[in-house]
Amino acid sequence: MFNGREAHFVAPGWVQEATLPEAVGIATRHSRDTKIADAKWFSRLAEIDFVKDLGEDVGSVSWFRGLGTLTALSVAALALLPDYGPIFGLQPSMPTKAEFEEARAQMIMPIGYGSDSGKRMAATDAVVALADSPERPRIELTASLGRGDSFARVLQRSGVSGSEATDVVNMVSNVTALSDIEPGTPVDIILGTRPSKNQPRPLESVAFRARFDLNLEINREGESLRLSKMPINVDNTPLRIRGTVGSAGITRSARAAGAPARAIQDYLKVISGRTSLSSIRPTDQFDIIIGYKRAETGEVKVGDLLYAGLDRDGKSNIQMLKWTLGGSAQWFEASGIGESKGALSRPVNGPMNSGFGPRRHPILGYMRMHAGLDFKAAYGQPIFAVTDGVVTFAGRNGGYGNFVRLKHSGGLASGYGHMSRIAARPGSKVRRGQIIGYVGSTGLSTGPHLHYELYRNGRAINPMSVKFTQRAQLSGRDLTRFKGTLQNLKSVTPGAALTPLQTAAKKDEAPKREIDRLTLRDSQMPTGG
Repeated sequence: MFNGREAHFVAPGWVQEATLPEAVGIATRHSRDTKIADAKWFSRLAEIDFVKDLGEDVGSVSWFRGLGTLTALSVAALALLPDYGPIFGLQPSMPTKAEFEEARAQMIMPIGYGSDSGKRMAATDAVVALADSPERPRIELTASLGRGDSFARVLQRSGVSGSEATDVVNMVSNVTALSDIEPGTPVDIILGTRPSKNQPRPLESVAFRARFDLNLEINREGESLRLSKMPINVDNTPLRIRGTVGSAGITRSARAAGAPARAIQDYLKVISGRTSLSSIRPTDQFDIIIGYKRAETGEVKVGDLLYAGLDRDGKSNIQMLKWTLGGSAQWFEASGIGESKGALSRPVNGPMNSGFGPRRHPILGYMRMHAGLDFKAAYGQPIFAVTDGVVTFAGRNGGYGNFVRLKHSGGLASGYGHMSRIAARPGSKVRRGQIIGYVGSTGLSTGPHLHYELYRNGRAINPMSVKFTQRAQLSGRDLTRFKGTLQNLKSVTPGAALTPLQTAAKKDEAPKREIDRLTLRDSQMPTGG
């Protein structure tokens, strides 16, 4: 308190009054004591271990203190965790109906959700309807000849009238057989202007490749059609491939030498009929000749295997040439002897699950003679002829279901039952391996399979006991032509068919470049002496 010249202070914790000097001294001492007390308090706090290793003194007071510190820091971290929610910006306003229709006309979405194709515009009074739409003066198109299709139908489907299609077919038939036109051949057709819409367009031109070595073009000249033949230079040199078998094997060596995969398979089949493939040595040399055609337009046509040879110790150990005799092609040795031996081919690709002999019938339930073999196969698998023959029956046959019977040479015949579908006609000739039907479960059958029978002179025999041997001997002119062909093939240089083809020069074709015309003119000028 202040009274005149004296001031009276009451310090905290003090009751008595004091003068100003005394009060200042008391406050100073009190402040010093407070600082000393605070320093002691902070030193005590510093001595306390708040960050305790929780792996030591588990359960002690210091351990619980460290656990409290960890808990407090974890709570603080979670409390200060930032928010990762989306930040909402300015929301666009909803489009009006007119704006939505404008956008919908340009968006891509399913038709079921209301998509449009472009912007729709309604006709106004300024639109005048045409009484008749104009036609194109000519139509250029390309048609393709399908498998099993006819050339005349291709023309008519393209818009050619029936009479002109017949004329074109007759003109082409006089030059080449229509069967020579391969499936997939593109046909370029140009149709002209028709006098009225109820009449077909007149044919202006047709151009296509009739054969590998021939292009045909039919053009309209006045009121008639004229055919032009454009032959294509074709080189028929066979492709001969020779090489050493080596340690990699004959298949890999032949492939590395450039032989097609199908030719190698045919080659191995032919060679395996003369010797065991395991007996082929690494030092032996294979000799493969296949049909090969090259056109000057760049196309290449690979044919079948013509010759299969195997050389050992510098000598021709095996020489097999494919030769056609009596309408049937088979392989002949260099001496003119043809031989094909072995078991009958398998009628279906599947394991045999029932043999020949008595057995309990799975449906009838009693013992009965099973006069054939059953092959397990999936429904619809192809069934093959075991060897060449003639179809004597093809149709429904009691418990056999759909049944086909073939007659072979030597008094043999074969039967195929339970087919789902028959692919052979009575009286037709079939080749070995040709598809005659498809696996099914018709007749008395518990599931899809093939029942195969073999007959000799009308009696069923065990198919597993039959082997066959066919021999043919060339003589006279056939033998002379055979040896001449063999000599010509063996005279072909390996790889000669792969040399650049000399294209036929066109005499009436004038040079297109000015420099070529000047060069031609200079070469034709006489030189002075």
